[in-house]
Amino acid sequence: MANKKYPQEFRDSTVQLALNSEKSVTQIGVDLGVNSKTIHNWIREYKIVNNIKIDARRTTQKSTLKETVDDENIRLRAENKILKQERDILKKAAAYFAREVL
Repeated sequence: MANKKYPQEFRDSTVQLALNSEKSVTQIGVDLGVNSKTIHNWIREYKIVNNIKIDARRTTQKSTLKETVDDENIRLRAENKILKQERDILKKAAAYFAREVL
């Protein structure tokens, strides 16, 4: 489908997920069924509106082999938070598209 209209709340949630997640924008796009270029555009717009410097590349955190229990706990809590955000976004998207079908 070309030219899909997504609600602003969905866009905002997706941008926050992309900015706070360790996942790539491509993977988030696959998970949500949104083209990754669309998500990149939403992120660019968000950064322009909020006067955030636009970086060419995002650095990722590498995990170490010897991770302490506290570090693992922190990492798992952050991952859990991201998974909850993804779940909430998918629920909203499913409800939105279900309304369109009916």
